[in-house]
Amino acid sequence: MILVFGSLNIDLVAHVPVIPGPGRTVLAPSYRTHFGGKGANQAVAAARIAGPGRVRMAGRIGRDGFGDSAIENLRANGVDTDLVVRSDQPTGCAFIVVDQAGENAITVASGANTTACADDLPSALFSRDTILVLQMEVPFAEALEAARKTKSASGTVIWNLAPVPELMSREMVVELLSVADYLLVNEHEALDAARAIGFAPPPDYDAAAAELARAGDLNCIVTAGALGAIAFTANGNCLRAPAPCITPIDTTGAGDAFVGAFASMVSEIVPLQKSLEIGCEAAALKCLKEGAQDGMPVRGAVKSIA
Repeated sequence: MILVFGSLNIDLVAHVPVIPGPGRTVLAPSYRTHFGGKGANQAVAAARIAGPGRVRMAGRIGRDGFGDSAIENLRANGVDTDLVVRSDQPTGCAFIVVDQAGENAITVASGANTTACADDLPSALFSRDTILVLQMEVPFAEALEAARKTKSASGTVIWNLAPVPELMSREMVVELLSVADYLLVNEHEALDAARAIGFAPPPDYDAAAAELARAGDLNCIVTAGALGAIAFTANGNCLRAPAPCITPIDTTGAGDAFVGAFASMVSEIVPLQKSLEIGCEAAALKCLKEGAQDGMPVRGAVKSIA
């Protein structure tokens, strides 16, 4: 079972002629509503690859219409939602404005995500077959506790260090590394984590990821957009997978598509090199469709899956 413990959001997106500065108001002709939150994105991505009944989502939503919609969407995508708990806080919401050049400004109201709790996960849920997927949009202490429960049961922890907290301490990174089996980062996150833990400024993200893999005795995987993905193992091995050549339409959720597809391959005990290739193809396919969750590819579309 793939267990995703993380955030659930509703994204409200408006296209504007210019992103407003302080004290300014701009008008948009309309807005679109999308399902978001890195946790929910990754759960949908994993379920579309792994199939119905293989993925469970744990987190919190409000007692509101947005929460109802988020639950319905997850279920429609084959995600088990029995561990999603209602909170007195409103469902998380992201307010996104996009200008004519494609630049955006985003404000996230975390809402119920701030109340996500590891105690919502029953002990009986954890076993050596548990694959826990984490991000950084719910309280770190709760994610860490969920990871510790998984490790105590000899399960597997996949931690996507995104988004990087503004005040990420050395202690946070050390604790994260101590419980993760796979650390998934982009180029910037790799460098940020390396700096936080006290490494001398690395020359590039390859060096940073190699140091993180060694320090945590884990596999550190860097997703580098059009450059593909690179994995560094604890013993110093390096594996690389190219990204398919595409003309992207919407890159929103591409990293989450990689994480979900990668987690699905880990659950199927697919070799690391092949898992990287499948993750890269899934991320590229996502970029060819609009919307984070709407654009997640289904298994049949990912040709690198044998």
